[in-house]
Amino acid sequence: MLDEFLNVNIFAFLVVFVRIGAAFMVVPGFGEAFIPTRVRLSIALGVSFLVMPFAASQIPPEPSTPIGLLLLIVGELVIGLVMGGVLRLLLSSLHVAGTIIAQQSGLAAAQFFDPAQMTQGAITSTFMTLMGLTMIFVTDMHHLFIEGTFATYRLFPVGAVPDFGSISMLITDFVQQSFLLGFQMSAPFLVFGITFYMGIGLINRLMPQVQIFFVAMPLQIILSFAILAITIGASMMWFISYYEEALIRFLGE
Repeated sequence: MLDEFLNVNIFAFLVVFVRIGAAFMVVPGFGEAFIPTRVRLSIALGVSFLVMPFAASQIPPEPSTPIGLLLLIVGELVIGLVMGGVLRLLLSSLHVAGTIIAQQSGLAAAQFFDPAQMTQGAITSTFMTLMGLTMIFVTDMHHLFIEGTFATYRLFPVGAVPDFGSISMLITDFVQQSFLLGFQMSAPFLVFGITFYMGIGLINRLMPQVQIFFVAMPLQIILSFAILAITIGASMMWFISYYEEALIRFLGE
């Protein structure tokens, strides 16, 4: 009886850990490359221990064949990656917004390493991405994510074949929302860029002898920083609102 009890609980923990560990690999805040692997593993193991007693009743019996066990693990892995991946897509909206802001403010050449995207990016996109990660923890959105890892067992039952059509539509929807959100957050800078370039174009036509580039560049950067200081608070609140809505969809509320 003891061996049977241990086998059942080890199997249940393995199934829970595959889904939660996959989500923690890519979710913003926990899945960053600069976080040590042991830290991520420890957090995923701890959350799995907490979730397993509540999700044990929803876990089917252990498959009798290795192929059945492999298919079950792959299905859980896909569900975990989808949950963490769609939240990662929302974080990329800050990268899109920061890149557009850099292009409109004359800072596109100022490249900086973006730890969230693991690539070179504009300094404004790196700043907004890091601020977004900070806001996720300041507003306790990571608690909502941990709660959502358990809630996914109601949306995606263990052992059921994932609806890949619905999953693909969900990912497409989040890609669209991420780009739209990034474009909306950078909209004031697009208006500023169009107006500013029209103005310096007229000045260049009226006074060709003026070195308009040396006059306009410092003014463009100063005005861009002023607009960023005014709009950054509303942009971050907008991002957190979208992030919360995405988590609520996984909570099934």
